[in-house]
Amino acid sequence: MVFEIEMLALTAAMTIVGAAFATAWAEKVIGGAAIGAMAEKPELFVRGLVLMVIPETIIIFGLVLAIIIVGKIPTIAG
Repeated sequence: MVFEIEMLALTAAMTIVGAAFATAWAEKVIGGAAIGAMAEKPELFVRGLVLMVIPETIIIFGLVLAIIIVGKIPTIAG
């Protein structure tokens, strides 16, 4: 019983960590390309800004998934 609760907590933590690393990597790649494009054509600022915001959805999805996983803990404990 305790092992299942610990594994669910660990799974939720790993979900957040994985989503954070994926977000950071995506922003690194997109950010470099967006800055390069804006250096050549300043009118691409808005597009670059929008492309920088899109990877943030990865961490939001990870957070939602972690909340769902943590929500299962009372079901197992009860």
